[in-house]
Amino acid sequence: MKTAYMKSRSVLACIVFAMPAIIAHITESKPAFAQSTHSAGASSPAYPVKVSVNGRYLVDQNNKPFLIVGDTPQGLISRLNEKEIDGFFADRQAHGFNTMGWVDVLCGGRDFITNVYASTPDGIRPFTEFLPGGSDHTYYDLSKPNEAYFQRLDHIVTLAAKHNILVFIDPIETAGWLMTLRNNGLAAANAYGQYLGNRYKKYPNVAWLNGNDFGGWQKESDDALVRAVAKGIKSADPGHIQTIEFNPPFGSSLDDPSWAALISINGAYVYGPTYIQVLHNYNQTPVMPVFLMEAHYELENVGSPPDFGTPSVLRREEYWAMLSGAKGQFYGNMYTWSFKNGWQNNIDTRGVAQVTIWKDFFTSVPWQNLVPDQDHSVVTAGLGTFGDIKETQVSKSDYCTAAHTPDGSLAIAYMPTARTITVDMSKLKGPTTARWFDPTNGTYSEIKGQPFANSGTRQFTPPGKNHDGDGDWVLVLNASGTAAAVTAGEIFKAQ
Repeated sequence: MKTAYMKSRSVLACIVFAMPAIIAHITESKPAFAQSTHSAGASSPAYPVKVSVNGRYLVDQNNKPFLIVGDTPQGLISRLNEKEIDGFFADRQAHGFNTMGWVDVLCGGRDFITNVYASTPDGIRPFTEFLPGGSDHTYYDLSKPNEAYFQRLDHIVTLAAKHNILVFIDPIETAGWLMTLRNNGLAAANAYGQYLGNRYKKYPNVAWLNGNDFGGWQKESDDALVRAVAKGIKSADPGHIQTIEFNPPFGSSLDDPSWAALISINGAYVYGPTYIQVLHNYNQTPVMPVFLMEAHYELENVGSPPDFGTPSVLRREEYWAMLSGAKGQFYGNMYTWSFKNGWQNNIDTRGVAQVTIWKDFFTSVPWQNLVPDQDHSVVTAGLGTFGDIKETQVSKSDYCTAAHTPDGSLAIAYMPTARTITVDMSKLKGPTTARWFDPTNGTYSEIKGQPFANSGTRQFTPPGKNHDGDGDWVLVLNASGTAAAVTAGEIFKAQ
C-alpha cells in the first residue's frame, strides 16, 4: 500500500483528474471486465502452494512450479459486493493472474476507513463488541468476531478458488489496526490468529501476508503483537505459507530476524530500482523464494522526487525483478488496490496487458531455474549504471539485468534503454539461437547470422525502438536446441 512514503492520495487524485488526456494515453483503459481469453484456460494449480526442494520458488502439491502473477486488491471486502468481486476475479484470471496479494481481512486506517466501524459496503461490522472505553474500530474486541462478516471473507476465498486464484490474506493490516492490537493485548492477538487459522486452514487456495507498510516493527511491543497474530495462525494452520511486509521505501521480509521462523517466502518492497532490493533478498539467509511484493503502482506518483507509474516504469520493475532472482511479482494499480471511484474504467489498463505479456514470456522458459548474473560472467559489457536504491525515479535507471540457467541452455538479458551489450558465448552449452523480445507487444525479432557458436564474445544491439516507441528490449539466447514459443503478441492485439 502506497502510504508512508508517498504524496497524499487526494493530491494525486487532483493531478490525475487534471490530466485526463495524458492518463487515457498511458492506460488505454477499457470498460470493466474486458476479457482476454488466452490465459483463462490454464490448468488449475493443486493448492496449497509450498516451497520447492531447493528453497528458491513455489510449487503446487504436484510439485509443478508456481510463478506468482499477483494483483493487490487490498480493499476488496470494504469496497465491493460479491457480484463485483466475482467479476474482478474473472477479469484477472482472463489476464493470467493466479494470485491476489493481498486482500485485507480488516480495512482501516488512513486508506480505507470511511466510517469508524470499518464495515462492508452493506454495513456488516467485523466484530460484534467493543472493549471498555471505546466505540470505534480501534476498540473492537478481537475475541468477538462477527460471523456474517467472516462469511463474506469465506465467500471471497471461495470465489477466488472458482477462478483458480491463490489469495494472500492480510490478517490485520498494520496501517490501520495497530492501535486495535495494542488495546487487545498479546493473548487476544494470538487467539485472533488461531481463530483465522482454524477457519481458513480448510481452504487450499490461501496464503498469509502480515503487516502492510509496517513501520512499527522496530518497536518490539508492536512487533510482538503482529507476530502473535502470525504465531496464532501458524499454530492452527501450518499448511499455508506466510510472509510479512515491513515499511517502505525499501526492505525485505527478513529485515526483522524474529520473523524468520514464521515466514517461508521473502518479499521485496522497493520504490527504487527493483533489482537492487531483489538481489539483496536473493542473497539473504535463510534461503527462501523471493518475489516482488510492492513497487511503483500503475498511475501512482511515488517517491521523492516522484516517479509516475507508467507502463515503461512497470516493465522495468517486472523484468529487472525476474532476472535478479524473483520468482514472481505483485502488480498494483492506483484504482484497483483501493477500488476508488472510477476503478471500473481503469481495470484493463496498459499495465495489465503488459503483465500478461510478462507472464507468458517467462512461463515459456524454465523461469524457476534462472540464476541472476551477479558476477557479470554472461553479460560482460554494456551494463549501464547500477544505481542507488534510494533513487525512486526508476525511469532514470539504465541498468541491464541478466540471468541464465546453470546448465547453459538459456540466458536472458533485459535492457531498459537501447545500447550494445557484450555476451560471453562460452557460457552457453552449444550453438545458440538469439532473438530480441519486445516486452510492449510480445513479439520477437530474429537476429541475423544465427545459430551462433558458443565460444568467444559477441555483441548484440537491439533493432531500434520497440512497439511503444521506447528503448527497452529483452535478449533471449537459447542453446537448448528448441526456440521458446511465446504468443504474448497475440494477447496484446486482443486487448
